[in-house]
Amino acid sequence: MDNRKFLPFIIIAVVVLIIIIGFGSSIFYTIHPGERAVIFKKFGGGLDRDNVISPGFRYKAPWNDLYRYDVKENTAEEKMDVLDKSGLSVNVDVTVRFHPIYERIGYLHEVFGKAYVDKLVIPEVRSAVRQVMGRYTAEEIYSTKRAEVETTIVTETEKTLGENNISMRALLIRSIILPEPIKLAIESKLQQEQEALAYQFRLDKERSEAERKRIAAEGEAKANDIINGSLTNNLLKMRGIEATTSLANSPNSKVIVIGSGDAGLPLILGNN
Repeated sequence: MDNRKFLPFIIIAVVVLIIIIGFGSSIFYTIHPGERAVIFKKFGGGLDRDNVISPGFRYKAPWNDLYRYDVKENTAEEKMDVLDKSGLSVNVDVTVRFHPIYERIGYLHEVFGKAYVDKLVIPEVRSAVRQVMGRYTAEEIYSTKRAEVETTIVTETEKTLGENNISMRALLIRSIILPEPIKLAIESKLQQEQEALAYQFRLDKERSEAERKRIAAEGEAKANDIINGSLTNNLLKMRGIEATTSLANSPNSKVIVIGSGDAGLPLILGNN
């Protein structure tokens, strides 16, 4: 049997094997959980933005470039000095949690690249914090409207990042630090306001109690007027006789009648 006729096939197989061994890392790749990737095709259309590669074992042409993205939730922390509505410096400590929108990795890569955190996320967070806090006074930021300030910052940052293919999971203001004299002045003012509210509450309570007593007294006086107007001499005599009879029939009483009382009523003396 002549094996020479198989020689071309053997040569081709060896060449293919060498190529696979030499370029294997450029051909085969694995996308792990929490990752996504896009491919740049040098000879066929450039960046394939819409074809986002999901986790799994994949292959590609060795001359194409693979861009791998970590899409797990990420965290960035920023400390900054901002100016309030009056130009007072306020120190703010902010944390933002986010991740790229999975199916928009290609568009994110095209505009910002893998350095999107430094080029997009942090600058937008800083911008939103500065713009929002610049609309409020230090007192409002520190106490009276703090929740409103935080909500506005979250809303504006979330909108901007979303338009740039980033999903913001949360934005937290960890601390707001004012110059010490301003902080003490605000706390003193708030304490005085609380004391004034407590004093006003006591006054309102006392006024309510006085009004209640006045109404009760007027009601009692009207009731007495009605009762006095309904009493007649005959009615009083009848009630007196009924009361005397009831006492006379009581086993715990001794009844002694001496003469007569006012309006002809008997006098009751003595008991056990």
